Amino acid sequence: MVRILIVEDDDAIARALELELGHEGYETGRAADGREGLRLAQENGWDLVLLDVLLPELSGLEVLRRLRQAGMTMPVILVTGQSDVHDRVAGLNQGANDYVTKPYAIEELLARIRNLLQLTGRTAEDDSPSVLSTDDLEVQLKRRTVTRKETPIDLTPKEYDLLVYLLQHKGEVRTREQILSEVWGYDFVGETNVVDVYIRYLRQKVDKGFKPKLIHTVRGAGYMLREEPPSDEE
Repeated sequence: MVRILIVEDDDAIARALELELGHEGYETGRAADGREGLRLAQENGWDLVLLDVLLPELSGLEVLRRLRQAGMTMPVILVTGQSDVHDRVAGLNQGANDYVTKPYAIEELLARIRNLLQLTGRTAEDDSPSVLSTDDLEVQLKRRTVTRKETPIDLTPKEYDLLVYLLQHKGEVRTREQILSEVWGYDFVGETNVVDVYIRYLRQKVDKGFKPKLIHTVRGAGYMLREEPPSDEE
């Protein structure tokens, strides 16, 4: 069963989340402050963490920073205030995979959770190991590890999400708008060229020094991942 840790100091919100997530088939745990949330996240095998930013003891951003510093790679969704643009940007820079703003619709939150779990190869019904691969590139979704020619490749959380997304759509051209919406979220706040920047980062890590090149630009359309370059590749 997929396990989700809720780090939320508001009892009513936390209880509602536990009920909704339980109804969807997820197993949940709960921490009421940042210090307890950090301890639980480090000591137990969680598939996803739902992390409020404003917490007693330690802020959600500090919890996130310490988790990533400790090498914890589980997906993290930040919960922020409606006007806290700074917190959202800071959280994404610290390695958050997504965020929702209060007040949020539970349907939106559940959709974001499903999307991240799909990227990591987990669902409420199936927790078996899953692998994505093409040519000599392999991604172990459950362990969030990436190798090429059996050489480990170290990716940031967002680089990893982007690579998994491209692998899931292998052989398909994906526009910048599609990538931005489905990997960063439709209400992403940040630079509009972020997709191009992260594609460049991925190429440096996944393609540089390897053959064949896997990540291609399709002129006037977007990007795709495939073993052989398309005829109109730039």
